[in-house]
Amino acid sequence: MDKILILYFSGTGNSKYLAEIFAIEMNAACHSIEEEINFKELITNHDTIAFSFPTYGSRVPRILRDFTGKYARLIYRKKLILFCNQMAFSGDGARAFTYIYPLKYRKNLNVVYAEHFIMPNNVGNVFITPLASKKKTRRYFARAKLKMENACDEIKAGIILKRGFNPISRGLGLLQGTIMPILELMARDSIYVRENCTGCGLCVKKCPMKNLTNENGKISGKGNCIICYRCVNLCPEKCITAFFHAEVKNQYRGKD
Repeated sequence: MDKILILYFSGTGNSKYLAEIFAIEMNAACHSIEEEINFKELITNHDTIAFSFPTYGSRVPRILRDFTGKYARLIYRKKLILFCNQMAFSGDGARAFTYIYPLKYRKNLNVVYAEHFIMPNNVGNVFITPLASKKKTRRYFARAKLKMENACDEIKAGIILKRGFNPISRGLGLLQGTIMPILELMARDSIYVRENCTGCGLCVKKCPMKNLTNENGKISGKGNCIICYRCVNLCPEKCITAFFHAEVKNQYRGKD
């Protein structure tokens, strides 16, 4: 029986939730890519590698692209399972993971299952993307749990599904993904901290990119933001923003 590993990047909890359900259903090892562990040994010792990740504009977050690039040769030889989550259907969100590899290698990647999950939006300070109510958020998570359990049943049964790998999905993904490289560059140096910051340092501690510094109680960015919105949603004073700088009135806290 295959040894299965699921790795995830989760800005604010959605991808982690999906990964943990998969791990329970499939008896798989489960780790965040932010952990300080021997990933080379971990990947080498497993036959199937699953990934759970959010998509930003139908593209994989830069932190996961960097991670996958580092272990590309090891991952390339494995069976792959891809789970992406998004606020709305992006087209080729799961397939976008394969774009990390050069074109000549993509067709030989052994993707055995790929699925998309609609999860709650975590950007609460943009008027066109309001946060869902707690009741609606619970429904999102309940539907995602059922969908993941069904996916695991299909994987156990040897069913191959590649959501987002058809030409129509690819076209929809291109519509959104083309502009993302530009937005990513703009976002790198987009951190803004309001005067009511207390300098508690929580954002510095939690930033997945180690992008924030705390110098004498003053928080600032180092030009490496990926707009995961973790700091925005965790700040006790609601005083830090990334890319979108409207006042933060509501914060996304995931399932809880």
